[in-house]
Amino acid sequence: MNDTPTHEVQGELARVVREHAGRLTACLVRVLGDFAAAEDVVQDAVETALRRWPDEGVPDHPDAWLLTVARRRGLDVLRRRAGHRDKLARLDWPVRSEPDDRLKLIFTCCHPALPRQAQIALTLRTVCGLTTAQIAAAFLVPEATVAQRITRAKRKITDARIPYRVPSDAELPERLDQVLSVVYLLFNEGYLTSGGDRPQARDLADDAEWLAAQLAWLMPRQPEVLGLLALIRLHQARAAARFTPDGDLVPLRDQDRGRWNHRAITDATRLIERAAALRRPGPYQLQAAIVACHAEAPTWEDTDWPQILVLYDMLLTLAPSPVHRLHRAVALSHIPPPHGGPRAALDALDSLDAADRRVLERYPLYHAARAELLRAVGRPDQAHAADRRALDLTANPAQQAILRRRLTWT
Repeated sequence: MNDTPTHEVQGELARVVREHAGRLTACLVRVLGDFAAAEDVVQDAVETALRRWPDEGVPDHPDAWLLTVARRRGLDVLRRRAGHRDKLARLDWPVRSEPDDRLKLIFTCCHPALPRQAQIALTLRTVCGLTTAQIAAAFLVPEATVAQRITRAKRKITDARIPYRVPSDAELPERLDQVLSVVYLLFNEGYLTSGGDRPQARDLADDAEWLAAQLAWLMPRQPEVLGLLALIRLHQARAAARFTPDGDLVPLRDQDRGRWNHRAITDATRLIERAAALRRPGPYQLQAAIVACHAEAPTWEDTDWPQILVLYDMLLTLAPSPVHRLHRAVALSHIPPPHGGPRAALDALDSLDAADRRVLERYPLYHAARAELLRAVGRPDQAHAADRRALDLTANPAQQAILRRRLTWT
């Protein structure tokens, strides 16, 4: 038997895992009440698929196949635990998790006993099915760092017997920020993937939108929940115009705005207004407002860049980060001199402190943005080097195609 899966089988398995492993883990945690055992059972099912699918072929119903293997493994591993055998025997396909099953698992992973970054990394890996490499790209840190965080978080959940449930209303505030971060990072990975053979992963983006909508149903008076849902839906409203039929990425300025979902844009704007009425501004509301400025502009030339700049200044007050400073500089580049322009934007990036530059050094969009600014101020050699650095850092095929074209032009 060939133990090495083909590229096609690996790709199919990755899609199945992303779509079903989180739901299956959540279901098993609910039945077993044991996070580590449930994850081990699901992981064993995935490893069995990797060994058998290359020779047997991908089954017609891979989700049911994974569940069957998980049930058998669960019966074997847990046969000595009183009560678990009967519980596992009652599992049948299709698994229809309760509407909040994965939310329960997310809240479990985001327990305050765990470090914040470990909470998010563990949830993205276990519940959302992202790889360690994808999570590392989201955090802009090495893969080894992410792997260590996940391992320690799993051990803490098991040792501390952290309960599997949505916390009480009094406990929500200390976990909500991390839960929102998970959904946001999941959407980002779906919107523009950090690797693989697809420039986007619509299943992940749709999954993030569903989770955000579930959160909004659970917490309708939390303005940041409404803001995140609005932000995701505004981006989703532009999905039809983001890529050519050949899979090439279409820059925002060149997108056919007639293909945008303007009804969805209107609905998302109402969510922003609902959030604003609660008078507790936050980063997701401000990011949604920035995207709304783009979405509501009839043309690229009509974009309200001064308003976007003001919103970025507000965002940096509430949530300072090197990525937000980068985006503010890009907005500044579209404001005419003497108050803005490419040179002013480049100066803003070059004046970032050493800590911010260390973080952004791993971020391909930072180098790509610098390349555009350097080209605009007449420094083509430095622009070429920045584009080359961006190409070295990105594994997204659509981004790679754009950068390669830019490198052949200079």
